[in-house]
Amino acid sequence: MKFFAQTAANINDITASEARDMGADKVKLVPGGVQFTGDLALGYRFCLWSRTASRLLLELSPAVEGRAPVSVVNKDTLYDAAYAIAWDEHMSPDMTFAVTATATKAGWLKNSQFGALRVKDAIVDYMRHKFQERPDVDAKHADVIFHMHLNGKQALFYLVFSGQGMHKRGYRIHQSEAMLKEHLAAAVIMRSGFKKPSPDIAALLDPFAGMGTIPIEAAMIAADIAPGLLNTSRFGFEKWPNHVPAIWKGIIDEAEARKLQEHTVPPIHAWDRESEFITYAQEHAEKAGVAAYITFAVQDFTRIHEEFLPDINGMIITDPPYGMRMGSEFQIHDLYKQMGEQFPKNFPGWSAHVLCGDEELLNDLQLRPSTTNILYNGPIKCVLAHYEIFDSTTRDSMIKKAEDRKAARLTAPLDERSEMCANRMKKNRRMLKAYLKREEVSCYRLYDADIPEFSAAVDVYENRWVHVQEYAPPKTIDPRRAESNLKGLIDAVNRVTDIDYSNIFVKQRKQQKGSDQYEKIGTKGQNYIIHEHGLKFLVNFSDYIDTGIFLDHRPTRKLIKEMADNCRFLNLFAYTGTATVHAAAGGALSTVTVDSSATYLKWAEENMRLNGYGGMNHFYYKSDCITWLQSNKDQFDLIFLDPPTFSNSKSRKDSFDVQQDHRGLIMLAMRHLTPNGTLIFSNNFRKFVLDARLEQQYLIEEITDASIPEDFVRNQKIHRCWLIRPKHVIKVPSAAKRAVPARKIKLKKQIRDEKPQEV
Repeated sequence: MKFFAQTAANINDITASEARDMGADKVKLVPGGVQFTGDLALGYRFCLWSRTASRLLLELSPAVEGRAPVSVVNKDTLYDAAYAIAWDEHMSPDMTFAVTATATKAGWLKNSQFGALRVKDAIVDYMRHKFQERPDVDAKHADVIFHMHLNGKQALFYLVFSGQGMHKRGYRIHQSEAMLKEHLAAAVIMRSGFKKPSPDIAALLDPFAGMGTIPIEAAMIAADIAPGLLNTSRFGFEKWPNHVPAIWKGIIDEAEARKLQEHTVPPIHAWDRESEFITYAQEHAEKAGVAAYITFAVQDFTRIHEEFLPDINGMIITDPPYGMRMGSEFQIHDLYKQMGEQFPKNFPGWSAHVLCGDEELLNDLQLRPSTTNILYNGPIKCVLAHYEIFDSTTRDSMIKKAEDRKAARLTAPLDERSEMCANRMKKNRRMLKAYLKREEVSCYRLYDADIPEFSAAVDVYENRWVHVQEYAPPKTIDPRRAESNLKGLIDAVNRVTDIDYSNIFVKQRKQQKGSDQYEKIGTKGQNYIIHEHGLKFLVNFSDYIDTGIFLDHRPTRKLIKEMADNCRFLNLFAYTGTATVHAAAGGALSTVTVDSSATYLKWAEENMRLNGYGGMNHFYYKSDCITWLQSNKDQFDLIFLDPPTFSNSKSRKDSFDVQQDHRGLIMLAMRHLTPNGTLIFSNNFRKFVLDARLEQQYLIEEITDASIPEDFVRNQKIHRCWLIRPKHVIKVPSAAKRAVPARKIKLKKQIRDEKPQEV
């Protein structure tokens, strides 16, 4: 029998270990879960004992053995593939059924529900042809549930062997919005090292127990209690025609016997400052049969009474609040700061394992995790950070050793070429100091291939991270020499910024063609929060060529913020929506964000939510921008148009070249501009020349000098920027005048003359 265990993202390795421990064969990790083979008893045992799977599916075979699978390319071939399954082996005409469906890499199937309907039709027709009687569909209380997964042209059909979600153990009486699902809580516990009943397991504490999910799951693990034992009559296979009650009873009896054996369960403590939650947690523990193993206490972790402190070392496993149960943003940050103080003060020698849905909050702990894991609590991306809490003597010794190593490194002489590079960075930093302070800039370009031998761009973010983009060296340069130069540059960056090597991210930036700039180059999924103009943005230093924000457009975004009040704003080729956030912050009536990348469009939505902008006035469209402009008729007061140099769009047959096609693109965008509106047009093609015919059609003002921030003046070709308005406009909006005074740039000694001139 072939099984598929569905799991939450990033925990299928734990589920695979569970399957192997139960005797499964051919265990294979796949996206979304684990495949394995085994007999009927294994299927029963997995449903009863798996702590991390959400559902168990049994793969179904065609009615004719050895029949080649149908290639599914449309609704008719999907029907044919479904009709080929031996449905009568898994249900009778008097039974009710339901169908669910998922699909990947199947472009023709726009709606998985439609796929489920086609499979339902095939099942009904198959059963009617076989028995001259059709079964009924019951979406809520079906006797059996079938599932279809379409992967490209291959359709796989399953019986939902486990029935309802396996995470629903049955001990929860009360519910809340912030509750952690049972199978995810079990995965968090196992990731923390608390895996099997053992006399070596130390005490466990959850100081933010809420309704008790983590302590209860830990107690069930330590006491060797099967998670499905509380409600054995809830599984879907019980009404399946091939169900063998005798085998199932044997599996249950085996689990009951293991439960009755004596086990060494470590002290488990559940705290929460809310007495109501502790009451609920106790009720849940009693229902689960583990209340005797857990000590409950109403206790504020930030004000711990000494009497509550365990007298042995152990581990803290917790899911502290990250917004759901807290008031202001100040309160939540203050909570994490106090947690960071309590760990070394009251729990030296312990380990702490903290699950958090807002990664920025973990910085407030002021502790460095030994490792981290990415997990998902429903749609919420969470970081599970693991910390070793040292006693004061050990900690002070480690800090001193680290400081000594750092001092030795910083005082060690650089080689001559690296020293030259470091001196240039120091000079740039000195020149930028007043500007960065005056404009409150926390993310800036420190170095941009100022010395030909060290051909790279160095960007500093929040004085905590550095993003180094090495320009591809010419073929005439010896690769070993280029590698040596890069290492020297990184040493110089570390010396000048005092930022640890672990926070210096290095990538090679080649000439980008088409959609290359959007291609993913890593999968760490590690995002950081940076600040600009009083706003917050997510950046990623490892997974993409660019970080998520173009620092050279900082003044342009400020201009958008100042011009957006009471405007309808359109952001084309929007990337991660940083301009949209500025428009919303500036008081835009509505915003429309258009980009062909689903990844970056989602990123744009996250940036908006991060700053508190959501609701009905903000719209996002995954579309080729030219196609969208051609099909849409809406009008906007402010449009930001920053196209790539070159693009191949999947939704259009032809490619886009900014030099050849910019006039048509601008004319198309201007059709969507209100009579008194402004189009801000920008691009970063170094040899770009604006089509002279556009000046005959529109009022055009180049603001390139004013749009390039001081940290980028060393590279005057970083981008060019224009304001474009309809010809009949009489006066320039005052906000634009204030925001973008024309400037003269002096490159002598790389010092910028900032004397403003009137427009």
